Amino acid sequence: MKPTDKIKVKRASKRGFYDKETVYKILDNNFICQIAFVHKEYPVIIPTIYGRENDCIYIHGATVSRMLVELEKGFTISINVTQTDGIVMARSAFHHSLNYQSVTIFGKAELVTNEIERNNALKIISDQVIPDRWEEVRLPNEKELKATKIIKIPITEASAKIRKGPPVDDKPDYDLPIWAGVIPIKKMFEQPISDPDLKEGIPIPDSVNKLFKD
Repeated sequence: MKPTDKIKVKRASKRGFYDKETVYKILDNNFICQIAFVHKEYPVIIPTIYGRENDCIYIHGATVSRMLVELEKGFTISINVTQTDGIVMARSAFHHSLNYQSVTIFGKAELVTNEIERNNALKIISDQVIPDRWEEVRLPNEKELKATKIIKIPITEASAKIRKGPPVDDKPDYDLPIWAGVIPIKKMFEQPISDPDLKEGIPIPDSVNKLFKD
């Protein structure tokens, strides 16, 4: 993607990336985004689950959702996804930082009305969180589909910003007797807890077991 003025990383520009491979890898490793939009002339930011397919982001929610009601009007919006990888502890308070991977997207929201695309979008969102879970569950019925609105945001402009590595202190501070380093942060799935109302004999499904393969 060509870095337009809107998405070009200006602060610490060497941390900016504009290629699809980098942007999509970060998007595919996460499933919660923050969506910024204007509602009744004041700014709002709302977190929501998303799914990506090709050059589009899909989100969904209740038909009466204020966010989706605004987005279906076709406004240009901004989306951010951030993954925190570590706390960077420097010798000075000024140089403390975070290791992170983030993506900012600009695009024009579109209401999805085609039933085939709507169903496919719901599967994409489901797979973004837990791959293959869609094939294990009861699919949405007609009433549930009518209560659900789906928005598509084509990824027309996007940039990634990545910070990694050790702290960067002022040269004189390296002689100070102060510990410095990185505290890594990793996303980890813990053992699943079965619903207390689960019928006996129902095993943990493959989609959940796959989370623990590595």
